[in-house]
Amino acid sequence: MNFSSVINEKIISSSPLSGGCIGSCYRVKTSSHDYFIKYYSKKGISREEAQGIKELEKSNTVKVPEVLKVDDHFLVLKFIFQTSKVKDFQEILGTELAMLHKTTASQFGFYENNHIGSTPQINKFKKTWIDFYLENRLDYQVSISGDKDIIDTYKKLRVKIPEILEESLEEPCLIHGDLWGGNVISNEAGEPVLIDPAVYYGNREMELAMTRLFGGFTSEFYNSYNSEFPLLTDWKERQNLYKLYHILNHFNLFGSSYKHQALELMKGY
Repeated sequence: MNFSSVINEKIISSSPLSGGCIGSCYRVKTSSHDYFIKYYSKKGISREEAQGIKELEKSNTVKVPEVLKVDDHFLVLKFIFQTSKVKDFQEILGTELAMLHKTTASQFGFYENNHIGSTPQINKFKKTWIDFYLENRLDYQVSISGDKDIIDTYKKLRVKIPEILEESLEEPCLIHGDLWGGNVISNEAGEPVLIDPAVYYGNREMELAMTRLFGGFTSEFYNSYNSEFPLLTDWKERQNLYKLYHILNHFNLFGSSYKHQALELMKGY
């Protein structure tokens, strides 16, 4: 990989890093800088990610990597030297995420589509959360699944969704969009930093449901979040419906091992 043309500096060393799911990650050192460089073979994903990071940064709430340069395939970030997490890492994360979710917009969506993993994520603006979640999230994931059981089960669920969601209609808020434990790292000071976003203005319950899928978030995180920005009292009634989007995406990305979970989440309603 030729990084010299990307950063226009003499390279001292470069080494591949783990963690890239749809792209390749590298630490690149020059005489004066350490860079974290991501390469995507698919054109445009690098720019989407950069825009997502910048949108989070504009909120002045959560910490994100510093974007130094971006083109159609490369994203150049300032390298973050991770250290041991501070004692109250989870509390800080909960408070800062709650503050992020106080960043609002007039409609649900984002000014451009992006990706959730390697799956396109449709962000066409909608006036209501119900329309956005049905048309831009679940309808799309089900349509690309090509699985008869999932399609048939979803048809039965879809007519119920407006009633399920009607009590959760808060204003659109900025969410990270792909907040699982692997997308939270520590910085040089041991504080939380959010990486690899799939941002849009959505419903914050969607974000919290994602955090409960794969672990990595403690009771201190949730208590801190709720102290800063209390959730609606009936949020638990909707969390499995929000988990469904990500499980359908995992089915589409990784195959049949997620089919049973997707069906069970739908049949639960």
